[in-house]
Amino acid sequence: MASTPSPHIPSSILIIGGGVFGLSTAWALCRRPEYKNSSITVIDRLSFPATDGSSIDSSRIIRADYSAAVYSKLAVKALERWRTDFAPEHYHQSGLCVTAAGPEQKYVTDSLANVQAIGVDKIEVLGSSEDIKRACGLEAASPNGGGNVGYVNWSSGWANAEGGMRWLREKVEKLNRVKFVVGKVKKLQIHHQTNTVSGAILEDSSEIHADLTILAAGAWSASLIDLRGICKSTGQALFYMPISPSEEAKLSKNPTILNLSNGLFMIPPAKGLLKIARHGDGYINPTTIPHPESTDPNETITVSLPYTHVNDPNLSVPIEAHRECRDFLSSIHPSLAVPSRPFTHSKICWYTDTRNGDFLITYHPKYKGLFVATGGSGHGYKFLPVIGDSILECIMGRTPEDFKDRWKWPEERVPEELWKGDGSRGGPVGMVLEEELRKSGKARL
Repeated sequence: MASTPSPHIPSSILIIGGGVFGLSTAWALCRRPEYKNSSITVIDRLSFPATDGSSIDSSRIIRADYSAAVYSKLAVKALERWRTDFAPEHYHQSGLCVTAAGPEQKYVTDSLANVQAIGVDKIEVLGSSEDIKRACGLEAASPNGGGNVGYVNWSSGWANAEGGMRWLREKVEKLNRVKFVVGKVKKLQIHHQTNTVSGAILEDSSEIHADLTILAAGAWSASLIDLRGICKSTGQALFYMPISPSEEAKLSKNPTILNLSNGLFMIPPAKGLLKIARHGDGYINPTTIPHPESTDPNETITVSLPYTHVNDPNLSVPIEAHRECRDFLSSIHPSLAVPSRPFTHSKICWYTDTRNGDFLITYHPKYKGLFVATGGSGHGYKFLPVIGDSILECIMGRTPEDFKDRWKWPEERVPEELWKGDGSRGGPVGMVLEEELRKSGKARL
């Protein structure tokens, strides 16, 4: 059983990680009168905005389209905020087309049923590749591109991800309640005699003490506590192509297309860039590190951790992903995929996956004073307007009823090769980043 929250309001709170979960939690804390006397510190590895963080990008899909009704309902609340008072200048309601051409059709069917049941979205059901081509403004119809069946939710859209984070950071800074620190956390301050966490130790050996430590480090969370069998970091491929103003004007009117069978998607372009990406099983990056909870300095564990352009400025995405994304673009917009129109930039976006796509938002079952807010599983960003309030409810011992079983600490650890996921991940499985880089002739530093 997870430990219960302290009966008193902590006088000091340390949030490790300034991404979606961390920053939104800081925002929620600042706005709650119960915490008016609590000092709040947010620490992150890099100066804001962290360029290799999953929340810093040109675009993220904003949708209520989930096979699990509880996430659809929460996303509807977030969408209402995006449309009205939460960074609305960064939100674009151009629609989302969810499609499939294989077993992932079940996710499409369940997702469709959920948004229809909620009854607030404008839905267009698509029964063929030709229907998908028409609705999405594609140049060609192909199962490998647009899929065979699906639907458009014209009430979904996308957001400028970095823009939304900058908007929220400014809001938090104006409240003048949060101390932002740039520094890399080496380990948590764990007092093993009492199984208590009292803050963090940084790489420069300095310490930050806190009554409550909130671990919201995203894909880096597994470097600070043992999350084997609970969370793992996976890298997803993103590619960008410059396009002309006239092309952008035409394509921006179309919905995002997301083919769950191969995980590939295209978000409408903005600021002269078209983005093609994959939401799939991803790359793992097995890394051996000192056991973050052990008193023995020689004890190690191996976990998947991010490897980004901060580690290697010359890092590029493996050739297999480049090939898949080019083929996907060729199958939906062949005029853009000609050799004279290369991708000019790529990156690897790191998710914090759980076995079934549920977030991990709970007190640590062993250590008092430690709360964990991670496991975004590639779909956390859209909840930016509301997730901080939900996290705070969990901190206060009032986990929303719909999520008590979904966000709790798992009762057992399940080997990663047995994870079933949530049914939305398509494309190749079991890829190791270093192996794929070697196949591409791009050895890691």
